[in-house]
Amino acid sequence: MLNFCSLYSGSSGNCLFIETNSTKILVDCGTSLKKITEGLKNIDRKIEDIDAIIVTHEHSDHVQSLGNASKSFNIPVYTNFETLEAMPKQKEKISIENQKLFEIGNEFNIGDLAIYPFSIPHDAANPCGFNIFNNKSKLTVATDLGHMDNTLINNMKGSSFILLESNYDPEILKCSKYPYILKQRISGPQGHLSNSTAGKTISALIKSDLKEVMLGHLSKENNFPELAYQTVIEELQNSNIDLNELRLSVANRDKHSKIINIS
Repeated sequence: MLNFCSLYSGSSGNCLFIETNSTKILVDCGTSLKKITEGLKNIDRKIEDIDAIIVTHEHSDHVQSLGNASKSFNIPVYTNFETLEAMPKQKEKISIENQKLFEIGNEFNIGDLAIYPFSIPHDAANPCGFNIFNNKSKLTVATDLGHMDNTLINNMKGSSFILLESNYDPEILKCSKYPYILKQRISGPQGHLSNSTAGKTISALIKSDLKEVMLGHLSKENNFPELAYQTVIEELQNSNIDLNELRLSVANRDKHSKIINIS
């Protein structure tokens, strides 16, 4: 058994839950500890049972309550050295014993999960996505992607499920009240992934056993769930993809998704 659930996903905060029969982890801890505890309770899980938290990068929408969660419930935190050093306020709350360092490109294990961190293009210290394996099942978490390239595509190949960023619509971003420099950051090569690029990415992965995609990390100001979904559908249709071959959903920023069994 390999299960996935998005507790919260969006520009305002991110926390994902993954479990097997014997291991339970969180990916990021980017909203309040109270909300994360409540999110787990709403899917009949307990934060006391979390075996580890793995961290993609140090931005606050991914680590807001990381230190408090680790300290309050004695949870090990897996991160790379550069990310740990880039979040000193979180680091000081995590005991030395619970600071578990990994290197990007080197697989590590938590219980019966094998986890492979891979580099992603984002304006953080040393950001990463994750391939997560249990037996023959593989899922991928890939958000905060400034652009897509063949290396990223290759890392995602073979996943039956992907949580993929679909952050913004370019036209809405152009007209938003954001300052010009922030608009440039979001749409730049170290920023975030647009809806159309997410659709093109999925189209490229359909033939590599991909069965289900959840669009995540949507911007509250520069996107809408319905627009992200429809844009991806149109990209799939433009690539002559049979829509019956793929289950597509959109993660909610404020509440949990269904629990998805990865096979």
